[in-house]
Order: sequence, then structure tokens, then C-alpha cells
Amino acid sequence: MVSFIGTRDMQNHLRQVKPENAIINMAEMIKEDYLRWSLFDKTARVASHSEVGVIELMPISDGSNYSFKYVNGHPKNTQAGLLTVTAFGVLADVDTGYPRLLSELTLTTAIRTAATSALAAKYMARPDSKVMALIGNGAQSEFQAIAFHKMLGIRELRVYDVDPAATEKLIRNLRAYPELTVIRADSTAQAVKGADIVTTVTADKTNATILTPDMIEPGMHINGVGGDCPGKTELHADILRQALVVVEYEPQSRIEGELQQMPANFAVTELWTILNGSHTGRHDAQQVTVFDSVGFALEDFSAMRYLEKYVLQAGTTMLDLVPEMMDPKDLFGMGMANNPSLVHNASQTVNTITAVPIHA
Repeated sequence: MVSFIGTRDMQNHLRQVKPENAIINMAEMIKEDYLRWSLFDKTARVASHSEVGVIELMPISDGSNYSFKYVNGHPKNTQAGLLTVTAFGVLADVDTGYPRLLSELTLTTAIRTAATSALAAKYMARPDSKVMALIGNGAQSEFQAIAFHKMLGIRELRVYDVDPAATEKLIRNLRAYPELTVIRADSTAQAVKGADIVTTVTADKTNATILTPDMIEPGMHINGVGGDCPGKTELHADILRQALVVVEYEPQSRIEGELQQMPANFAVTELWTILNGSHTGRHDAQQVTVFDSVGFALEDFSAMRYLEKYVLQAGTTMLDLVPEMMDPKDLFGMGMANNPSLVHNASQTVNTITAVPIHA
């Protein structure tokens, strides 16, 4: 039997703990795992592209535990009333290969993406940052806004989207945070003028130019979230040329991030070296910094750890996903026979299975 966490479980969890606390706790786990960087067996995600979107698998292991995430990105889905991004994940034991947790990761990915953004910004943005522009007000936007408000002390948020309804939705949802002033801008240029931090989280699968060099001011930190697959970017290449650029996993970012616009010898810094102090995320108050975020499997590994620690509870749904057999060599007999002695009594197992902790 395998533990299962569904969308309703995550909805209940977020109502109980509040999104900001989930983001803060997720950020702590992500940092813990980035500080164990050398222990992970890392690879760029495996992507299957089509004209309308992409489907990806994101595997990683620390030698004791293995996880993968299935995630799609289909920008036109919203026209049919469907999400642009959906995801689910598995956490398994390396020693046996047995999965122990299957979970939704659609809501969870939004939380972990916001947590990673804010975590990086704590090391890269100016400490006195109070104003953020948020370009792209779709499904990820509230999570980004809350993360930067609670983790970095952002007090003023300028928001813009080509879809006015998306902006109205964002403003409505952020009314639950009255200490955050939200200002609707008429354009990207208006939103970013005077901002300390700029977050771009647009969805179109195209080489867009959301930010241009004339919009960039000294000391600005750019959190580039939307450019996350080949042929999908948000920043003019000249912005990268004048900035300190930080990425999650360089081999993947060279293919998928804003970095795909740059030559192979363009210098970047990986996030884990910022977090462990071997590199700095900002040299002075005037430096422009860019977090070229595409999302990396380690963050999903951390997310699965979070789910197992904070969401998995007694009475969690158990799935009959892996056979439980009295004789593990008799798979045929288990499949064909009516003899109940060939299989463990699943009803007796449901209330006794407990999560195996991950040792960081």
C-alpha cells in the first residue's frame, strides 16, 4: 500500500496552516537540500515537446530516497477551462525501489516555486527592498506575492498582465493581506519603474521580451520564473549581459532558461553555492541580479519531504498500487488465484502503515 495525498488534502492543509507558513517551511526544506547538493544524483529533466506544450519528468535521488515529478505546461489550456500546469509526484525508497508516497504536485509546485524564488532573493536582492513588480498575474502570481511579502518584507506590489481579468483575480485574492499595498499598472514599464524586485511569471511558450534593458535600474533584482523550456524566454539578452546571473542547475538552465539566449561560455553561478556561502549573490547595492529560475527536481524532492512531514497524517488514503504477497516469487499465482492467503490483507494494513522519515 502506498500513501496518497490528493488535491483536497492540500486544500485542507493550506486552510489550516495558511499559504505563507507553507511557503516558509518549504523554503527551509529546499535550503536544507541545496546544502546537501553533492549527495544528489542530478540530471536535467526529460521533456516531450509538442506544438501546444510540453510534458516533463523530473527525477532525482540522494542515495536513500528517490523522487520524480510529472508536470506539463500547456499555455492554451485556459481557453478550455483547464490549468496551464498540472503535476503529480512519487517518493520512493532506494533500497527496495518501493514507492511510499504518491501525491498531487499542482498546488505544491506553486508553493515550492514561490519558496525557491523568495529564498534566492533573500541572498540576491538588496536587504532594503520594499517594492516589487509582478508581471504575469496568472495561477502562480498569488504564491509569488505572498512569498516575497512574508519572507522579504515587500510592502508595495505593482501588478500587470495583458489579461485584465487575471489582474483583477490577483487583487481580489490578495485582499486577505491588507498590509500589502497592491497597485494595478497600465503596462510592464509602469509596473517596474522604481521597483526593487521584478518578478516575471508569464505563461506563453514563446521568446517574448517582457523586460528590456531600458526598464532596468541599478540595484534591481529580477526573479525570472516564466522562461522554463526551450523557445520560451522573458528577458532581453542584454539584461543578462549586465547582471550577475544565478541558476539552479546549469546544464538544465542552459537548455531551458533565459540562459538559452547566451553563448556556452557565459558565466553563471549555481544557487547552491550562494546558499552555502562560497559565492555571493550580490557584490554591491548597484549591481543588477537575475535569478534565472526554471524549476529543478531537487526542489520537488524537498516538496515531497514537506508533504511527508507536514501533510501525511493518520488516516491518509492508501492506494493498492504495489502487490503485497505472501510469496514474492509467485506473481502469476497472485494474479490468477482466488486464494486470499497469497496476498496480505490490505484492510489490516491501511491503519498500520506509517511514513518512513527522510534523514537530511
